[in-house]
Amino acid sequence: MIRRYLLAGLFTLLPLVVTLWMLRWIFDGLIGIFKSPLVLAYSAMRLPEPGYWTLAFFSAIATVLLLMLVGALVGNFIGRQLLLWLDEIMLHVPVVKGIYGATKQLINAIQNGHSENGGGGFKEVVLVEWPHPGSYTLGFVAHRDCTWAMEGGERMIAVYIATAPNPTSGYVVMVDAAKVRPVHMSPDQALTWAVSGGVIIPTSVKIPEKNGA
Repeated sequence: MIRRYLLAGLFTLLPLVVTLWMLRWIFDGLIGIFKSPLVLAYSAMRLPEPGYWTLAFFSAIATVLLLMLVGALVGNFIGRQLLLWLDEIMLHVPVVKGIYGATKQLINAIQNGHSENGGGGFKEVVLVEWPHPGSYTLGFVAHRDCTWAMEGGERMIAVYIATAPNPTSGYVVMVDAAKVRPVHMSPDQALTWAVSGGVIIPTSVKIPEKNGA
């Protein structure tokens, strides 16, 4: 009886706890970005240092305003040129260009189903054996030719495996094409499944065939 009540309480509160944890993680991230400017502004106005929730509130407002500003810039010619100029700067800074360029291409591939350099995309969803024999997960075909990496790479497929809850921090594995099974579902469905931790299951999906991709 006690065990049943404990489990019922756990499963009832777990979604709330996860939601609060993610909100706290977002707030901490926002505060980390905007804390220094806000503290300097308070100091210039001879006010006491703002507390945690004050920082979170103004950081959230600043983030919304920043997103709206960037969205407005994308909507006009001058703004697009400014963003392209900033893009060029980021892609020419050592170390930064690798992280920035890879992240940008990954997000573009997830959103649009193709990469900027035309090398591949995330249009195909496949079933791969990962992370060890007997375990399977869904992945996105990033590229169907790995000859640049190894001899016989023409038989290998580069597969991107998204992680939960952040799909941009996944893994890239090279898998023998004979061991990759196509799954007849959209990339959006696969991404939703991964981000939800496997909770949200697509309703109309055909069973993968056992012959390779």
